[in-house]
Amino acid sequence: MKQYKVGIVGIGAVGGEIVKILRQRRFPAAEIRILARSARTEIINGESFEVQETTAEAFEGLDFALFAGTEGAKGASQQFGWDAVKRGVTVIDNGDDFRMDDRVPLVIPEVNADALKQHNGFIANPNCSTIIALMALAPLHRRVPIRRVIAATYQSVSGTGRSAVEELDLQARAYPETPPDGPRVYPHRIAFNLLPHIGGLKEESPGYTSEEVKLLNESRKILGAPDLKVSSTCVRVPVFQAHAEALFVEFAQPVDPADARAWLEAAPGVRVIDDVEQAQYPMPSLAEGGDDVLVGRIRRDSCLDNGLALFVVGDNIRKGAALNAIQIAETIVRLNQGK
Repeated sequence: MKQYKVGIVGIGAVGGEIVKILRQRRFPAAEIRILARSARTEIINGESFEVQETTAEAFEGLDFALFAGTEGAKGASQQFGWDAVKRGVTVIDNGDDFRMDDRVPLVIPEVNADALKQHNGFIANPNCSTIIALMALAPLHRRVPIRRVIAATYQSVSGTGRSAVEELDLQARAYPETPPDGPRVYPHRIAFNLLPHIGGLKEESPGYTSEEVKLLNESRKILGAPDLKVSSTCVRVPVFQAHAEALFVEFAQPVDPADARAWLEAAPGVRVIDDVEQAQYPMPSLAEGGDDVLVGRIRRDSCLDNGLALFVVGDNIRKGAALNAIQIAETIVRLNQGK
């Protein structure tokens, strides 16, 4: 099998997880080259790496460059992404700089892998909450078109980064006292609290935050459904890892919950856990560290025409970011082998 030279830009939570998953899935990597703001040595999952400073020249000779979007790497793909493509590198970007760019496919391999058959060397990874939602919604949408989604998300602090994980840990240990330097990452205490505020407000969607607008726009692009209606409230919760989402879905025609359950059980990357009588349902503690998106609480929604309600949970660092990016690379490798 051909071996590939893989670059990773940013070595925060997502970048570190990318390294781990590349090894776990035995991706055919002849080289893993880590790029960050400064050169240094890093130990990742027990393996030592010599980190290089990110420069345009540092991408030379790579086959893939995975922009992790962490460690201050926001905007790194704007600075280096297209130049890397000119050097023959296939870029997979976890940031949001190019997700809605018409030149760039936005891909969840289990959902719209066909979009990778035509690309310009630059592919975008969707937002974590979008990936987790669509892993559950797409198998249903293929059977019966979805018209409307109302969502409430419960997003873990790891989605903000390592500093937010440390802040939750510090506040939880100090509670009910307040750490002397107070909240730094979030505007309010996150321990034993909920913050209905993820991202900044968007002028084009008054009252909605950037996280909520992403769920709308990205879902439309990935599903090829420009008229899909999505309204969400995105909430930061005091959970270290894994995002949960309550989804209320309106279909074009009635969908029996038993049929929906069967379609989801057959979907790759999805695991149904749905037995309330036995207290079996998706939870962050079950999803953390796993690759599958968990779906449960599948029932009729009496407030929507042809409605179903679902509860969905996925690890935001793995399937919501690192794993999805690697699956994109794996899909491209398979497509290239088939040429």
